[in-house]
Amino acid sequence: MLRTQAFVFSLLLGLELPKAKANCNFTESLRHCVCSLEANNFIQCLPATTYELRGGNLEQFAGFSGIKPNSQLIDILQALLVRKLIFSDLIVPEVLVPGSLHFLSYTQVSELEFVNCTFFGAADWSLPGWWGDLKVSSLRFHKVTAAPLDDRLNMSRLRRWLETLQNLTVTESQVTSVPCAISKMFTGLHLLDVSGNNFQDQTMKSTFCKGVFPQLQILKLHHNNLTSFETVCKTLGHLKMLTHLDLSQNNFQPRVFSSSCTWPHSLHIFNLSSTGLEEIGSSLPPNIEILDLSANNIFTLDFLLPALKELYLSKNRLQTVPSLDRLPSLQVLSLDQNHISQLPSNHLMRLRSLKAGHNLYNCSCSRDIQELAAKPSLLPDWPQDYTCHSPLNYQGSLVKNAHFSSLRCKALVSRGSIFNLLICLHLVFLFAFSATISGHFL
Repeated sequence: MLRTQAFVFSLLLGLELPKAKANCNFTESLRHCVCSLEANNFIQCLPATTYELRGGNLEQFAGFSGIKPNSQLIDILQALLVRKLIFSDLIVPEVLVPGSLHFLSYTQVSELEFVNCTFFGAADWSLPGWWGDLKVSSLRFHKVTAAPLDDRLNMSRLRRWLETLQNLTVTESQVTSVPCAISKMFTGLHLLDVSGNNFQDQTMKSTFCKGVFPQLQILKLHHNNLTSFETVCKTLGHLKMLTHLDLSQNNFQPRVFSSSCTWPHSLHIFNLSSTGLEEIGSSLPPNIEILDLSANNIFTLDFLLPALKELYLSKNRLQTVPSLDRLPSLQVLSLDQNHISQLPSNHLMRLRSLKAGHNLYNCSCSRDIQELAAKPSLLPDWPQDYTCHSPLNYQGSLVKNAHFSSLRCKALVSRGSIFNLLICLHLVFLFAFSATISGHFL
């Protein structure tokens, strides 16, 4: 019997009794031990605080699912130093899961991860009495295959544990939704990351039904199938504690960001990068402090955000620097990889950090850029990312090597103004001529 219990204990922590020659790799500096399913030198892993069981099929152990630890084994479990347990590249029969959690309830493990695992079969959640003793506060699934969550509505016995869970990550696992009844169990959750899945506007409504996630502060939904700002905003509007929202890498339509609903006033960090936006409306969260709009198709910006401290606009189509008059608290600004030709130093000098390399700079008017570069640490990507686009004789050279001429710059600006005036007069003439011809034939 003792041998059987030791075997189950070793199954839980990857410390199987030797069946074949294989090694555990222990990294002493990280206190991290990685073992294969058939490792036979697990003793060296006893000082580890992070333990990883990697590779294999646990189906052969399904018969041990009902075994419970005796007092001697409980003492061993309580003495273990491991705090983080990782299962990777495994095939896992779900019938083992309840018993494994029972064993974990006697350890100090606070982080539990499943990476690239396949779950199959059905679990028996009828074991009474111990669920609330789990100390796991962080649960992560990455690239996991399992039956839909709709088939797990009998998980009410896990409620005591799920109510204490603080961090939940389910990424790249083809999840489309979470049943409302299950979402309501996570009353203490602070972080939810469901990035890289198949959430859609309508399936979001089940996962984020009224009353769920009352303590949620960080929500990551990047790289899903969301298309409507309006629907997402209305679905998440009741999350009154939300401070950080990541909607990046979704394909929102229309391309103009506007919404008649109100985002949570608690929202301070908002990521809308890589969403195809062409224009930003005025319906941004009023207390936003960090806003990421990089990798979009934005031409112009004009919004009032008094609390905004960091604004990221890299890889857009801006031709001029946005006015900072309506952003009085701004300290960090990224404008690299746009179509900007000049940097006006008069209102950018107050920034703490400005990243503006890889633009289309006119080096005949480069004095402002060089003045900004003279301020210590203001331009972190200076000088290597600042090259001239014009005039032709400076094209490709570094801006710092350009010889600024105020007379030449003013002449270029004047010629540009006259050229714009001539274009306007030409268009007016064409319009008048067309109207005359049309009137003649009518």
